[in-house]
Parts: sequence; structure tokens; C-alpha cells
Amino acid sequence: MAKTPNYTYEKRAKEAAKNKKKEEKLKRKQEKKAAAPEDGQENTPEE
Repeated sequence: MAKTPNYTYEKRAKEAAKNKKKEEKLKRKQEKKAAAPEDGQENTPEE
């Protein structure tokens, strides 16, 4: 008798990988945003 795939495990693994990638992307965006003001580039227009 063949083993049936464990769809629940596969779904959780896929969701975990997706969440990990999302968190890494958010972290990179925050680091990039934090680094921008240090470069002297501000988004406020001068009048």
C-alpha cells in the first residue's frame, strides 16, 4: 500500500517559507528606509 501525501504538513511548510520570505523582505525594506536619512536624502521639499 502506498503512502498518501501529508497535505497538511506540506501546506504548513509552504506557509512557513512564505512568511519567512515576507519577514526578510520587510526587514530589508526597514533597513533601507533607516539608511536613507543617514545619506542626507530627505523626502521633504524645501521652500
